[in-house]
Amino acid sequence: MSAVLETRGGERAIALRTRGHRHGPITRLVSPSDIGEFIKPFVFLDLFDISGPTAPNFGWHPHSGIATLTVLHEGAVEYQETTGVKGILPAGGIEWMQAGGGVWHTGAVSQRAKGFQLWIALPAELENSPSKSHYLSPDQVSEEKPARVILGSYGRAKSAIHSPERINYLDVQLTAGERWTYEPPQDHDVAWLAVSEGSIRTPEPVSAGEFVGFEESNGALSILADQPSRFVLGSAAKHPHNLVLGQYSVHTSHAALVAGESQIQRIGNQLVTAGLLR
Repeated sequence: MSAVLETRGGERAIALRTRGHRHGPITRLVSPSDIGEFIKPFVFLDLFDISGPTAPNFGWHPHSGIATLTVLHEGAVEYQETTGVKGILPAGGIEWMQAGGGVWHTGAVSQRAKGFQLWIALPAELENSPSKSHYLSPDQVSEEKPARVILGSYGRAKSAIHSPERINYLDVQLTAGERWTYEPPQDHDVAWLAVSEGSIRTPEPVSAGEFVGFEESNGALSILADQPSRFVLGSAAKHPHNLVLGQYSVHTSHAALVAGESQIQRIGNQLVTAGLLR
């Protein structure tokens, strides 16, 4: 064990693991009503691998109180928001949509799309703020090997996305036999990872398609790749609020949820008037 790990109290133990629930090409690993309560502010995680001519169109749907974050490993996804933002997210690109007080968006896959979609519960001061988004092309994603920094910072690399403080989200690739130690900031008591390719040990084995959440501490994570592997890793200071849930929303209080759902309804009525929603 390294001096760093000894100083930080040793390796964190795995507290829970899951392979989630698969619905066709999408596997729901985390929901706000289950593991999301344990790892908040991270409250939702999908692993998706969509391909073929029958790839689904996701249709217009709303959010409030959260930010959605898509890390696209392969393929491309078309996107459009009621803010007027639209485009195509390429492989290696990042989508950050801070729903705030309410927004609708839609997306479509023409041929292939593989990656992760994460939801982050926003703090009280942002949960009903105006919606905004930030899309990064692959060359705009900051990197400190072996990690691409999606949110927060790692080493000398810092994400270009302006997100709530005290949250790191990394996209990591390791070669076979490579060891890597992630030492989170001292106040990041929440930590988890989800593997999309290969298999690793942390120190227990974790294979492709699996999610693990670690015990709450400020300890480091020591990772060994048994084969070429890719995974996403999140760490953060735990969200201090209860999760108040709507169908597409997560808020810190009932009043904030009512405000968010009211705004969602207003925008939905505008989509109906425009003939985009039935």
